[in-house]
Amino acid sequence: MPERARGLITAVCGALALSWIPWSIDPGSGWISAAVQSSVFVALAVSGVVWPGGKVVAVRCAQRFVVNPTVRILMSVGLNPLGLVILETTGRVSGRRRRTPVGSGFRDGTLWVIAEHGMRANYVRNMIVEPHLRVRVCRGWRQVWIDGVGTVLPDDDPIARQRQIVGRNPLRAFNALNVRLLGAELLTIRIDPIDSQMSQGRTKPSVSQGRTKPSAIIQSRATTAGS
Repeated sequence: MPERARGLITAVCGALALSWIPWSIDPGSGWISAAVQSSVFVALAVSGVVWPGGKVVAVRCAQRFVVNPTVRILMSVGLNPLGLVILETTGRVSGRRRRTPVGSGFRDGTLWVIAEHGMRANYVRNMIVEPHLRVRVCRGWRQVWIDGVGTVLPDDDPIARQRQIVGRNPLRAFNALNVRLLGAELLTIRIDPIDSQMSQGRTKPSVSQGRTKPSAIIQSRATTAGS
């Protein structure tokens, strides 16, 4: 069984378990709510296979108008229930700063992000045009901005990378479950932070080091699909 299919099945099973746990603890609370939630989770999983484009549109609308604004408000007052970070890219058309809450994890000084909609995600497209970005992360009780360079890795296994990011962190595990259920085309993003010396202008990485041309990504994906 392909790794991505196994990852999706694992996410669905986890979501179904979370749906039915309240009922198993208190059967008197009724089973209708659990059944409705289960139906939604299964529908999300199936739609990602049958009609990924439609799923992306529906999920993107919910995130844009409901989820992301709520997360931004919570993070602005110091609340971060899912352990997310704010990724700030430069709009490829407008040139304006665009901020998106994303799940991530540091490994050996590198920040990893799994884009749930792959190349369909606007922040991924922005990153390809302008790889220099900023990430707002938590440092103790403080929220700080870190400059970095983003790279799209179309040949990386996003499910294996996601497991590495999650580790034993329950918040990241819950976010990973959501990404697998809501996502239609998972894609690995690598963000290399720029240290303080680079930020002060002593050393500045070349844009070409962080840039991945869209044509190269498309060709790589086509080669992988045909192999």
